[in-house]
Amino acid sequence: SIGNGSKKILLWSQMHGNERTGTKSIFDLLIFFKKECPIANHIVSQCTIHIIPILNPDGAEMYSRLNANKIDLNRDAVKRIAVESQLLRKELDKFKPDFCFNLHDQRTIFGVSGTDKPATISFLAPSENRLRTITKSRKKTMNVIAAMNAILQKFIPNHVGRYTDEFYPTATGDNFQKLGYSTVLIESGHFPEDYEREVARKYTFLSLLSGIQHIADFSVYDKFEAYFDIPDNSKNFRDLVYRFKNKKDQVFQYEEVLEQGEIKFIPIKVKGNISDFIFHKEIVFVN
Repeated sequence: SIGNGSKKILLWSQMHGNERTGTKSIFDLLIFFKKECPIANHIVSQCTIHIIPILNPDGAEMYSRLNANKIDLNRDAVKRIAVESQLLRKELDKFKPDFCFNLHDQRTIFGVSGTDKPATISFLAPSENRLRTITKSRKKTMNVIAAMNAILQKFIPNHVGRYTDEFYPTATGDNFQKLGYSTVLIESGHFPEDYEREVARKYTFLSLLSGIQHIADFSVYDKFEAYFDIPDNSKNFRDLVYRFKNKKDQVFQYEEVLEQGEIKFIPIKVKGNISDFIFHKEIVFVN
């Protein structure tokens, strides 16, 4: 817990154990608050922030999306079978935050529509129903996301996307939004030559800091239209292509595997029309 202000923020990461960038960024945020600079001092005077750095520690240890009982915590918001889901909901009900931040990693397949850039950061204001109604809670979420995007565009222009707002009835963000808790979803993605996601980590931290500062600075969050200026994500990237002179090119997507405590990237051959894709890496065979 950080701060003693009246604006309450609940922040959690690693619902999926193999999505660790947000957790690293949370520790960066904690280090920033220890500096007691003017921005940090202002935030802690205006906000109280509760943080769950790793919601799925078993999944983190196994480098698995699921928890130890093979449950996807981000699809367990209604039944709440998992003890981790129960813990998160208990904290939500007790704390009653004004805003939530839900941190995830997204796959390297995502790019920013209308550009040739990978989506390094993607945002989402989750929907509350299948009609994707723009409710009061979603407007507040969109307002904060628009402020975060405005900052990121100064550093990584055209590397920010908007994740699909398709409604998922059992998802955490969708249900928290439905309950009236404005929930910002951050997806940390790929930056060129950044498979360790250290660049994405930096901009996830910047997203968190700028979003929380925006909440601290304002009391009305009703302007939301700029959220829709953020381009949609597109699934137009693949990790690797082998280009041959005399035979068909081959496309690969990396599978991340934990081996003896080390994350390894295993290329898996995938199908698809090569002309539809942008590649993070190309290897050309001259013979």
